[in-house]
Amino acid sequence: MDTWYIAINGQQQGPFSQAHIQQSLASGTYSQETLVWRQGFDNWRTIAQVPELLATSAAASTPPPQTGSSVAHEIDYTVFGNEMQFVEIELDSQESTVAEAGSMMYMTDSIKMETVFGDGSASSAGGGMMDKMLGAGKRLITGESLFTTIFTHTGQGKGKVAFAAPYPGKIIPLDLKKYSGKLVCQKSAFLCAAKGVAIGIEFQKKIGVALFGGEGFIMQKLEGDGLVFIHAGGTILEKELQAGEMLRVDTGCLVALTQTVHYDIEFVGGVKSALFGGEGFFFATLRGPGHVWLQSLPFSRLAGRIHESAPQNNAGFSTSGEGSILGGLGNLFER
Repeated sequence: MDTWYIAINGQQQGPFSQAHIQQSLASGTYSQETLVWRQGFDNWRTIAQVPELLATSAAASTPPPQTGSSVAHEIDYTVFGNEMQFVEIELDSQESTVAEAGSMMYMTDSIKMETVFGDGSASSAGGGMMDKMLGAGKRLITGESLFTTIFTHTGQGKGKVAFAAPYPGKIIPLDLKKYSGKLVCQKSAFLCAAKGVAIGIEFQKKIGVALFGGEGFIMQKLEGDGLVFIHAGGTILEKELQAGEMLRVDTGCLVALTQTVHYDIEFVGGVKSALFGGEGFFFATLRGPGHVWLQSLPFSRLAGRIHESAPQNNAGFSTSGEGSILGGLGNLFER
């Protein structure tokens, strides 16, 4: 019988039997994107690329039906626009979506809006006051509002509600079922989601991340089985990291990652590079296997450029001389 090895968080685990892998796949412990290896393979492969793990367990590979109130609502959506996008969500009767307070753009008259403590997930909504306070406290730690807003279609037929991006960039729709029910994202990235998705906090245990992570020390985790929408600035880059593959990125450019990616902070080598390189003292190091999303324009970088260009003497903005060879000298002739 073949023995199999699994790559989790960049670390090799095993050996395991084929039956173990199929049972773990059926229970949701592993996904079809989990990397596996056995003797005879020239490289690591995803479970989806290994027919023998799928074909012999076609019935078992179907997850058992979920029970309880944790199942997220099924919603339809359309993303509009290019640089300044918004997402329009279509709801059936009694379906709901949850969003950050202040992100709503418009809604039809059959949509009921309710502001709640915490993340509005079904588990926290069904708990007591302490559960709701804990959910709200988690959001406060990540720098978000204590409240979220739930939008429910109370009429017949279809209802629509739209949410707008807060600054130029892209809205990324993601189905948590495709990522083993969990994604980790930057604190300000979450825009909205199907009701039932839990929004919590993800602590990084490494001391380097704790002290120097910038955007990355306390990140948000999105858990459940529904659709989530996150927003990022500029152009979005998706990368699939293989087991052991490492990528260094600016901490502000990291948007989201799957739970199998190992995340840490690395000091930029050399005092000269740190002081004069213009890229900051620390980079985020991402080690596969797993999927990561990067952004080309972090909001902190955009805000910094705006601040640099703003007048500091409260004299008001002046457009005189912009685009001319005189530049600032043109202001001498304004009086």
